[in-house]
Amino acid sequence: MSIRHVLLGLLAGGPSHGYDLKRRYDERFPQARPLAYGQVYTTLQRLVRDGLAAVEGTDSDSGPERTLYRSTDEGSRELAGWAEEIAPPAPFVANEIFAKVVVSILVAAAADDDRTTGAAAYLQAQRAAHMERMRELTALKTTPGADLSTVLSADYALAHLDADVRWMTTTASRLATLTAEVDAA
Repeated sequence: MSIRHVLLGLLAGGPSHGYDLKRRYDERFPQARPLAYGQVYTTLQRLVRDGLAAVEGTDSDSGPERTLYRSTDEGSRELAGWAEEIAPPAPFVANEIFAKVVVSILVAAAADDDRTTGAAAYLQAQRAAHMERMRELTALKTTPGADLSTVLSADYALAHLDADVRWMTTTASRLATLTAEVDAA
């Protein structure tokens, strides 16, 4: 996710302080990777540097001084172009789970142990962790009063976790063949 563009999108609603942008980010993207305040302010400084945002002013409201940011016309154009771009499917899949399965086979081979036992145990434990996270997300999205952003974010995560679980099931059924290929290489 492009934090730069998300912040520009949040600024499209009008000038805001960094604190308010962070709060609105948390509300709009409840299942996303948390955004630190430092990242918000660093990104805002870069947006200002690049002419995509500008400082509207500062106020203190009898507290610490806070800077008010607004999107520029150039920022609005940048945001519109980004929002229309089709996100290309990843050309390569870097799957940590797959890497750990292969490494489990390699480690077992080096120790002259049964090649599939460690990999099968790892897949079973990883599947259990995925299933637990799926239960948590299902409970989250079915909580009475859950907002649509939370439900849609949970649905997205559930679809990806479900694909991982299906892949793990398929891989577990093919461990003997995979082990033979890894041993032959």
